[in-house]
Order: sequence, then C-alpha cells, then structure tokens
Amino acid sequence: MSDQHLILSKKFKSFLKCKAPVEFLEGTTAAGKTTVGVFKFITKVKESPKKLHILSGLDKGTIEKNIINKDLGILDIFRGVVEYNPSGRGEHALPHLRVLADDPADEKIIYVLGYYNKEKWKKALGGQYGCLYIDEINIADMDYVREASMRCDYLMGTLNPDDPNLPVYKEYINCSRPLKKWRAGTPNEILSMLNEEPKPGWVHWFFSFKHNHGLPKEKIDQIILNVPVGTKLYKNKIQGLRGRATGLIFSNFTRQRNVKTVEWMKKRMEDKKNPLRFKQFSCGVDTAYSQESDDTIAFIFQGITTKGELIILDEEVRNNKDLENPIAPSDTVTNLISFLERNRKRWGFARDVFIDNADQATITELKKYKRNNPCLYNFINAYKKITIIDRIHLQLGWIWSNNRADYIVLDHCVKHIGELESYSWKEDKYEPEDRNDHTINASQYGFIPFKNVIGIGGAK
Repeated sequence: MSDQHLILSKKFKSFLKCKAPVEFLEGTTAAGKTTVGVFKFITKVKESPKKLHILSGLDKGTIEKNIINKDLGILDIFRGVVEYNPSGRGEHALPHLRVLADDPADEKIIYVLGYYNKEKWKKALGGQYGCLYIDEINIADMDYVREASMRCDYLMGTLNPDDPNLPVYKEYINCSRPLKKWRAGTPNEILSMLNEEPKPGWVHWFFSFKHNHGLPKEKIDQIILNVPVGTKLYKNKIQGLRGRATGLIFSNFTRQRNVKTVEWMKKRMEDKKNPLRFKQFSCGVDTAYSQESDDTIAFIFQGITTKGELIILDEEVRNNKDLENPIAPSDTVTNLISFLERNRKRWGFARDVFIDNADQATITELKKYKRNNPCLYNFINAYKKITIIDRIHLQLGWIWSNNRADYIVLDHCVKHIGELESYSWKEDKYEPEDRNDHTINASQYGFIPFKNVIGIGGAK
C-alpha cells in the first residue's frame, strides 16, 4: 500500500460500507469521487468471485492520467498489490490491471477500455464480468454503457452534473435514489430529477468539496475563484448542478431567483401592506401529435401581476410517443378545457387562449366545441410576427435584469423549468435548436399579446 492515506469524510465512509449493485457518484469537481470510487472498485474486484472486470474512461491515456498513475491513484494506493500492463501480457492482449493474490488462481484481471473507440470496445466485450467502473459516465458512448452494464454484477459510474436531457440520465442515473440518511445532502434540483422508475438497490451519491477532507481549503478557494460566477461551468463544476455547459439560451435563469413555491405566492397575496394582485391571466398551447418523436402537447397557464411580473402558474404536458391510443386534436380540446377550468377555479379566468397557428386541426376542433357548447373562452391563433429571437430577448430581460426577476415559475411546473435549463443555441447559427422548447413556445404564445405590461418591476 502507498505511504499516502485517504482522509475520508463520514459520507465517503458510508459509501465504502454500502452494498449496492449499482452506484452513481455525482457532484462538484474535486470532490474526491474518482479517488474514493476507484478505491472501492478495487476492493469490490478483490471480493468478486469472477476473474474478469472492466475499468473504463474516455481513452487509455485519460484513464492512465486520472485514475491509474496519479497521486492516490490505483498504483499509488495499491502499490505491490496491483500491477499495470499497458500493452497487455500473456493470454490477456488488452491493456489491463492485474490484482495480485497469494494463490495465482485468485488473481483478478481488470481490462482498461476507452469508450470513445467503438471498434475496440466492441471487440473487447464478450461474456460476463464481475465489476464495471465507468469514469465520466455522462460523456460515455451510450451503446457502450448499455452493452457493458448488462454484462456485470456491479456497476459504478462517476460524473460531474451535465445536460439533464442526456439519455444516460433517463436510462440509468435517474433510476437511482440517495440513501435516506444522505438525502438531505443532495441538492433539490437534482433530487427532483431522480424521477424515473427506481431500480431495486440502485444508489445515488452526491459529493461536494466539503466531502473531500484531503483537499486544503486554500485549494478549494483557488478552484472556485478560477471559475467565473454565473457561467454554466460554475453551475456544473462548482455548484454541482445539472445543466448544459455551453450554448444555453436562458443562462441567467436560476432556481434560487426564478423558481418559487405556492406558499411564496400565498404569502405575497396575503401581505397586508403590499399584496400581490393579478391583472391578467393567459394560456398558451403548443401542439405536436407525432408518435415518432419527443415532441409534446404543452399547455401553460400564466398570470401577470400589477407589478409586471409574469408568473407561470401551471403546466400540462402530454406526449404521443409511448401511447397505444394516441391523443387526437379532439382529445386535446377536452384536456385543454379541463386544464383551463382547473386553473380558473384556483387562480382566475383566462378568457383568451392562444394556440399554435401551425396546428389548424386543433383550432378547428376548438371552434367546433365553442359552437356546440356554452363556452366563455376565446381560442385565438398565436401571433408569430414577433420573431423567436425577439421573444427570447424579452424573456432574458424578464428572467433577470436590474437585480429583478420578472419571470417566475412555480416549482411544480417541472417540465417548463427543465426546458428553461436545457433550451440551447445551434452551434453554427444564431437561432435556437428545435427541441426542449414546447412549454417555452406555449409560454411565449401566452405572453406576446401582453408584452408591454410585463417587466415593469417585480420580485427581488
């Protein structure tokens, strides 16, 4: 063993003792996830009845630099216990680590695989393995993650938070849950995203600087100082929160400033000195009926206060992709009327409802409903002469300007919050990508007619 020692926090000690088939270590940079994670991985390998295991990362060079050869890396901590054969050796032609044992029959082999090169890892994968470690699983080839994970008894993946729309979150990470003891230490933003059907025994761990007891405070301060506050890099690496690192459109949107609770609303409405009052309610509708895409049918109910705040009060989002009986325009009429009535009773009356004018089928069905039923609502074609770029500029100013937030979202509108944190620019054009925008479009349809009374001074 190395002369250096791991200095472990209580949470890392709990992690080392935890017995789970799958574990994901998410959190800030320099939290110690890789160092302590690899230590546990080697101990799991030694305990496994299987001989073959896999250690994987972006490529061989990255694995060597960040995991195998660094201070408190595998060869440092397990000096004399583990040997590295970067070019393979004997019957094992792949680069591998050999975990030594008194009885040669008990030795373990850990293949070192880079997931960026599909041809190489496809040749390497075959049969069953004991333990699988995937470094930076958020950037790993998804075919590799799927192929490798189904061949192992134990899986560990490490990552810094990233774009929450990456498939690895939906298929793997969001199926895990923190242990009850450590749930409070996971940011609410991430807890709300761990919302897929839980897999038995899968554990999510969140680690930050404070859990790395081997990192001096001066070094932590230097790392934080070197990352500009307010950037997505700061959000991902320093705060440990998910969100695209580059190209985000609403980069000034933060949950701390722009997301509020119903209790916050009630408190402001009951303020005797300066009560919150609504002057206008509106509803926007964006529709897409395809069963072949992730496009959605999105309703947004919003209110404009006398102070010029635009508050997203409710949302409803449906998707045809996984439905055996897909939603038709006539179904949307029923769903929309129910949505409007529910919010009328809770908040107030939105007489005008603005529908995506590209969807004349839904508008036709709504007008038919209005002819045949008592109906106080007006169904209006959305006004699109204001360009998407101009709509975005309006929202950016309302989200945060002059130390004010005039664009507020109630925290149960999780789809809208997710899109605001994911909506991104195209890499080669000054225009947004055509995705993660359905509730955003619905919101825009609803606020365009009232844009002149929004942003005159709101929540601080």
